[in-house]
Amino acid sequence: MMRFGRFTAVTAALALTVALTACGADEDPLANDNGGGSAAPGTITIGSANFAESELLAEIYSQAIEAKGVQVKRQFNIGARELYLKALQDGSIDLLPEYNGALLSALTPGGAPEGVSKPEDVLGALKKVLPAGTEVLEQSPAEDKDTLTVTQETATKYSLKSIEDLKPVAKDLVIGAGPEWQERYQGLKGLEAVYGVKFKEFKPLDAGGPLTVNALVKGQIQVGNIFSTDSSITVNKFVVLEDPKSLYLAENIIPLIRTTANNPTVSGALNAVSAKLTTENLTTTLAKVQVDKQDTASVAKAWLTENGLV
Repeated sequence: MMRFGRFTAVTAALALTVALTACGADEDPLANDNGGGSAAPGTITIGSANFAESELLAEIYSQAIEAKGVQVKRQFNIGARELYLKALQDGSIDLLPEYNGALLSALTPGGAPEGVSKPEDVLGALKKVLPAGTEVLEQSPAEDKDTLTVTQETATKYSLKSIEDLKPVAKDLVIGAGPEWQERYQGLKGLEAVYGVKFKEFKPLDAGGPLTVNALVKGQIQVGNIFSTDSSITVNKFVVLEDPKSLYLAENIIPLIRTTANNPTVSGALNAVSAKLTTENLTTTLAKVQVDKQDTASVAKAWLTENGLV
């Protein structure tokens, strides 16, 4: 399944416009809240999007804050970005995990500015377009972003460590990705423009989903577009190729919070989480939920314990 953050920039921006102008509408994205009602004074209400990684991160945030003596109300699985941003602005939730690049693209008409792709550049641009009354805390090194991924066999055969290494051999390789990759700058066009990489064939499949993973495993494609924390990378021991020229927009995980809910205790707890969160340990931890089917709360507690945060 395509993660919610993988909307095209135009779709996301349009959806956000609808959401931010609908704050007075009758539809309430939290109307089916199991907890019901508003949180008690002094309580932080933490939300998440409707996919496993977002819920896991929200649970990690929740337990980290609770460990500091702050009461937390969980409001997970809200839905896509246009829904939870509305909830954040109307005060239904106070905090949730976000992705710096996807959020920047959604909040910027026409998508992220050209040439802005590195984490610090994305963060700087993001801070300029945040909705009034919201702010971001420290971003983590962990990213869930577009990657070019190959099997260990392919990496060994062609001595592949980075996208640059594909240039002399891409003419013999088939790449698989979502259909939109054929026209995206952060797809085939950018690969040719930035790295001089042109593949033998493009096979339209899905955006980092099971079709792409299965095709890679079966050798129907040699290179696949898979998101960097996808559990299939760990399970299949895939090799993620480095992107030394930063073609792909940074997607660092970052807490997005209502300014009125922020204080030194909350920011201290969340910044400590961000400092410990890496793409590698998030990928491994997420696999415990998605592959091993372990309880999200238990997995979150184990991660926090391992990293000395509870």
